[in-house]
Amino acid sequence: MSEAAALDPEDRKIITLARSARARNGVPEGAAVRDETGRTYVAGTVVLDSLKLSALQTAVAMAVASGARSLEAAAVVTDAEHAADADRAAVADLGGPATPVLVAGPDGTLRVSAPAGDASA
Repeated sequence: MSEAAALDPEDRKIITLARSARARNGVPEGAAVRDETGRTYVAGTVVLDSLKLSALQTAVAMAVASGARSLEAAAVVTDAEHAADADRAAVADLGGPATPVLVAGPDGTLRVSAPAGDASA
């Protein structure tokens, strides 16, 4: 069985949402997080003169601003091989260190799935 086929449908969904955000907005990264109620928050990279946030940081901030108390999972679509330390930290802050962080390439292929507290994510 392929890794993609083994993915939970809800995890596949947040990768698809993250991929769509990246493509739609023409940004380097797209991200999506799923909160404890199953709601999803989708974002792209934010780059302004006064504010720079990765897509995953932006998605976590959107979840917090909307009242989420925890995260079930997070996904980022990027050219990078792993999630940045600051991205994993943001996910862990809201969801805890065991929250899965899914890192996928621009084509949606899963590269890494690891807990937010794991430096290999």
